[in-house]
Amino acid sequence: MKERDIKVLLVDDEMDFANTLAQRLKMRNLKVGTAYDGKEALTKLKEDEPDVVVLDLNMPGMHGMEVLAETRKAYPDIQVIILTGHGTDKEEEEAKKIGSCDFLNKPADIDYLEQRIRKAFRKKLESTATLFAFDKEEKFDALTKDKKTIIKQTI
Repeated sequence: MKERDIKVLLVDDEMDFANTLAQRLKMRNLKVGTAYDGKEALTKLKEDEPDVVVLDLNMPGMHGMEVLAETRKAYPDIQVIILTGHGTDKEEEEAKKIGSCDFLNKPADIDYLEQRIRKAFRKKLESTATLFAFDKEEKFDALTKDKKTIIKQTI
């Protein structure tokens, strides 16, 4: 079975860094888009929902934590990896509470970052599969309960 392309949105206000990292990730067969601030990132999420967002924290305008919170609220299946040059333990703890799946410091080794992106993608697939199975099971239970109700009413 061929793995489908993993769509990544890279969000960082340092344009040169973002563009260089995007090119390096594309060379590793990832489908990568870029956004250079939080507001642009949220717009791009609506246009073409990625599987994984790699998000900087310290950006002008909208801080990365706010982008993380908005993303998790509107798109709970999207996995968010924080990649920051100025992260603190307190920010890492807060990011995990909000729902980031990983917290990395710049500069991150490209092979390690790719590994974490692929792991986040697998986590998304597993989460989606679990929800699908639960949804099917719940519908089955609802149908079973309805059938029992119908049977009881006819007896």
